[in-house]
Amino acid sequence: AEREQGITIDVAYRYFATPRRKFIVADTPGHVQYTRNMVTGASTANLSIVLVDARQGVIEQTRRHTYISALLGIPHLVIAVNKMDLVDWSEERFLQIRDDIEAFLPKLDVFRDVKFIPMSALQGDNVVEPSRQTPWYQGPTLLGHLESVHIASDWNLSGFRLPVQWVNRPHKATDPELHDFRGLSGQIAGGIVKVGQDVTIAPSGLKSIVKQIWTYDGPVDEAFCPQSITLVLEDDIDVSRGDMVIAPDNLPGKSSELQARLAWMNSRPLTQGKRYFLKHTTQTVQAIVTSIDHRINIRTFEKENESPELAVNDIGEVRLRTSKPLVYDSYTGNRLTGSFILIEQGTNQTVAAGMLRPAAQLFAPDYTDFAI
Repeated sequence: AEREQGITIDVAYRYFATPRRKFIVADTPGHVQYTRNMVTGASTANLSIVLVDARQGVIEQTRRHTYISALLGIPHLVIAVNKMDLVDWSEERFLQIRDDIEAFLPKLDVFRDVKFIPMSALQGDNVVEPSRQTPWYQGPTLLGHLESVHIASDWNLSGFRLPVQWVNRPHKATDPELHDFRGLSGQIAGGIVKVGQDVTIAPSGLKSIVKQIWTYDGPVDEAFCPQSITLVLEDDIDVSRGDMVIAPDNLPGKSSELQARLAWMNSRPLTQGKRYFLKHTTQTVQAIVTSIDHRINIRTFEKENESPELAVNDIGEVRLRTSKPLVYDSYTGNRLTGSFILIEQGTNQTVAAGMLRPAAQLFAPDYTDFAI
């Protein structure tokens, strides 16, 4: 179907490496009908490359995908102005496209750096090697920029977060060390953890100290986001899948009343009062849409308040109420603990991707101290 129509429909992943860096490329569709697939592919990206046809210039999909890249918190943006050979390598045309995009970038205010690169994929001009056709361009090639862009600071290294995926109990009777082993396994969603560090379990509020940190390669003294680890605590406390191990000196928010920006991906519109499953980190709860505040006009980036529903590929601001409080960060503070998906009950289809706003109050334990 893709070859017949000449468009990309599904997300295709390709892996390659250079002597300087390893890459995972998610090739996502540009057609408006498949915007939801772009959201899926871009949700975990460090850098977004928006292709612009030099002949057509900035079109609605250019604005849409740039906006979605900002919405998903992708910190690095490349505007690849392709097919420059079809406009006779015109510097004037390249600068016009750059000016058109820079005119609306301040409204997004997310990207740490934006790079404009004139290129032609047909002969590989400015893709890997500098092109002789663009003596007026002194910047890097596309691959050169990808190899050198600074991404080490993209991960959130403040505020330890470990959503518990499962409680690891090997129960190996022949090995005394594993017979009573009890670890909390998951992927670090933020911060750094060290042996001897104080931690708190959310939502219970129980406290303990990190005794051991295990990785695939064995025990370590410290670990950081986004490593997958198993934590062993000094105390045998009640912890299960869906709980979160957090740093007590950097607390997340906690609420059952959520405000979020939502990218709607289902052909059936989102309406107020509809119930869904909400999957956040490693737990799934029931949620109801209490209100649809507004829809975002992709052409102008303005809010439209008259729409009572969100149609497929729409982006809007909504409020939800969950069956139990969630412990979370704002999406701008932590992309992993500040995101969620909505799942339609009955069909189990993923219908939306959500980015959480800051909670009204910080985390507090479920229990209260009392004396008898």
